[in-house]
Amino acid sequence: MADFVANLDNINALAEKSEGFVWRLKDESNNATAIKIFDDDFLIVNMSVWENTEALFQFVYQSNHLEIFRRRKEWFGKMDEMHMALWYIPAGHLPSVAEATERLNHLRNNGETPFSFSFKKNLVLKRQIILKHVKRNKIIVNKTLVTNNAK
Repeated sequence: MADFVANLDNINALAEKSEGFVWRLKDESNNATAIKIFDDDFLIVNMSVWENTEALFQFVYQSNHLEIFRRRKEWFGKMDEMHMALWYIPAGHLPSVAEATERLNHLRNNGETPFSFSFKKNLVLKRQIILKHVKRNKIIVNKTLVTNNAK
């Protein structure tokens, strides 16, 4: 776990410098590892807002973040249920942990819908959501990742 923590500042800085990055959840320590979700001390929440899913995908899978992402099994236990949710938000809105919990629970209970989805279904749902929000000046993507650090 020490190696994961040692890389947090670099990965967070990489995100913040990435094209399309808008915001990330953090506390006074400049990360979100102490913020509780699902009232579980062994879960870590990672939440960020991006201009679009393409920018988020670029950061997650096509930047130096991927090197750390590939090592996640060294630090985190396998989650038994869906642990990541994406959803669209209006420009200027910063989501809360309560909102992330609602979206993730919706995804777990109802599968992928325009309310909450994954990268896998994003391409199918994106058109529906953009058409629904066409009057908004900008569409923002929010990502919530819950990780089990009980390993």
